[in-house]
Amino acid sequence: MSPVITVSVFYPKTASSRFDHGYYLDTHTPLLKRLFGPAGMQNLRLLRGSGSLDGSPAPYEVLAYFDMPSLEKLQNALAQHGPQILGDIANYTNVQPIIQINETM
Repeated sequence: MSPVITVSVFYPKTASSRFDHGYYLDTHTPLLKRLFGPAGMQNLRLLRGSGSLDGSPAPYEVLAYFDMPSLEKLQNALAQHGPQILGDIANYTNVQPIIQINETM
């Protein structure tokens, strides 16, 4: 079964934002894998923003991408585990992530 949708999660970087990379990698990411894995999550990719082409700071601290077999499976996973996953965000950052659902073109 090939993935049907990709979920993008962008964490904006601002002068007052904080992001605990250790907690994110050691606690939040394994939690996401444990809870969304059985729903079909695959191909989790994590990127740390390092800069822009013009030399300015990266506009995002972290970009996360993962694939789900269908929108329905994502919605079911969120209905079951969303409060736990979303509630954990405050443990590693003080910014609201931008979450986008994408379809392959």
